Amino acid sequence: MTQDTRYPQSATAAAGGVDTHAPFIRVMGTETEYGIATPSNTSLSPIVTSTHAVVAFGQLENSASGMRWDFTSEHPLRDRRGFDLKHYSTVPVVDPNALGVANVALSNGGRFYVDHAHPEYSSPECTSAFAAALYDHAGDVILNRAAQIVAELTAHNSSILDNHAPCPELKLYKNNVDGKGASYGSHENYLYSRDTDFATLAQALIPFFVARQVLVGAGRVGLGMFGEEAGFQISQRADYIEQEISLETTLNRGIINTRDEPHADANRFGRLHVIIGDANMSHISTALKLGTTALVLDAIEAGVDFSDLKLADAVTEVRAVSRDLTLTHTLKLADGRTMRALDLLREYAARVTPDEQVYPLWVETMDLLERGGYAACADRLDWCAKWALISSFLSKGLDISHPKLQLIDLQYSDINPEKSLYHALVRKQRMRTLFSPEDIEHAAWNPPEDTRAYFRGRIVSHGLGAVEAASWESVIVGGHRIEMPETTTLTKDHVGDIFDHIVSDEDLLEVLEKKGLI
Repeated sequence: MTQDTRYPQSATAAAGGVDTHAPFIRVMGTETEYGIATPSNTSLSPIVTSTHAVVAFGQLENSASGMRWDFTSEHPLRDRRGFDLKHYSTVPVVDPNALGVANVALSNGGRFYVDHAHPEYSSPECTSAFAAALYDHAGDVILNRAAQIVAELTAHNSSILDNHAPCPELKLYKNNVDGKGASYGSHENYLYSRDTDFATLAQALIPFFVARQVLVGAGRVGLGMFGEEAGFQISQRADYIEQEISLETTLNRGIINTRDEPHADANRFGRLHVIIGDANMSHISTALKLGTTALVLDAIEAGVDFSDLKLADAVTEVRAVSRDLTLTHTLKLADGRTMRALDLLREYAARVTPDEQVYPLWVETMDLLERGGYAACADRLDWCAKWALISSFLSKGLDISHPKLQLIDLQYSDINPEKSLYHALVRKQRMRTLFSPEDIEHAAWNPPEDTRAYFRGRIVSHGLGAVEAASWESVIVGGHRIEMPETTTLTKDHVGDIFDHIVSDEDLLEVLEKKGLI
C-alpha cells in the first residue's frame, strides 16, 4: 500500500511532531460489530461469549496481551452541535480482559473489543478507500481466528475466563440485524477539516446516504424492525433510522451522526461517524461505500453546492428506497422535483472530482443497475447477490416468508469461509473480488505503512512489557505518553528503522529516546 502522494508530508510531521500547516489527508476506517451466536447453547449471554472471543484472541494470539486500551481521549457523547453528555468525570482504567469490556490493540494497528454484547473490530487508519476496504475485510480473519482459538480451548475443556465454563462453538456473522428487533452497527469514519461547516456537510450528505443504499446495501429478508412483515429489502439498517440528525447510535438513530470525537487534533479536525451503512461481505460494496462517500466529502469541502438536492422527507425515503427492488421509486425533493435513487447518485457523481479507482467503478455499477437491474450486479453487490439467490428459490414456488430464506440471508453473512454462502459464490467465480486471500491475511496481521497505525501496530507486535497502553491518539511506553495527534505521522518512512533490532524493553526505550519521542 502506498502513501497518497496528493498530500506530501511536512518536515515537522516527518520528525514525528505536529505541524499545524500540514496538508490535509482524508484518513478513513471502519468499525464492525459482528453478530454472535452459540447454537449449542442459545441461552448463553452474548456478553460472555464476546468476551471469550476477545480475551482468548488477546491471550493466545496477540503478543501484547497485557496492554490496556487508554480511554483518556475517548468522548463518545460529545456532540458536534456543542454539548457533551459524558458519563464520567474521570477517565476509567479498564482491565483489558474484563467481562463485557475486553479490549485488544492489534498488530495491524486496529482494535478488537467487546461493545454492546458484540465482538467489534475497528480497522486501522487508512489513506484511501481501497486500503480501508481491505482492512475492513481483514477483520473477518481476526474474528475467525478468535473463534478457532475458542474452539481449541473448548476441545481441551478449558476456559480463558475465570469462573466460567468453556465457551461453546461460536458462529460469527457480518450482518446488522438479529431478527428479534435489534440492530448492531457497521460504522464508517472519515477525517474532515474543522473549518467545514457541519450543518452544510450534513445537509449535503443526507440525500446521498439515502440514495447510496442501492450500491452498498447488504440485503435483508424481512421488513420492519422485528421482521414482522414478509419481504426483501436492499438495506439492513433502513428500518432502524428514525431521524435525520442524532447523537445516538443504539436508539433514535439518525442519517447523520453528530458524535464529535475526532481522535486527532480537535482544533483542526472533525471525524464524520457514519452509522447508516450496512456491514458488507462484498469487496466492491465496501469499496464503493467508503470511496463514494470520500469523493462527496472532497466536493463538499471544495465548496460544491448540493443544497438543491435536499429531500422533502429523508427519513421516509430511507425506507422507501430500501424496499424498492426495481429501483423505480421516485424520491420527492424539497423543491418539488422527483428523482430515482440512481438519478440522485448521478447528480452527485457529476459534481465530484473523479479519481482513478473509485469513480470508474461507481459509474460502471450505476450503468449496470440502470440497464439490467439487480441481476446485472449479482456478481458485485451484496443485496443483488443475495436477492438473486433468494429469487431462485421463489421461482421454484417457495414463499418469501419461508424460514429457509431467512437462513439463506444469515448464511450469506457467515464469515467462516467453509460455511458462508458469500464465500461459496466467490469460489464458484460468481462474485467478483478486489483483494486476494493473501492480501487480506497480510492486512490482518500487519499495519498500513502510511499512517500512525504503523507505529501502533509495530509496537503491539513486539509485545514488550514497557508498552503499557494504546489509543488512537497515543501510546504509553515506560511511563511516557507518545502523542500522535497527526494521523499521518509515525509512519514506516518516519520510524520504520527503529524496529529493526529491538529485542528488549531497554532497546525500545533507548531508540525512542534517540528519536526524540520520549
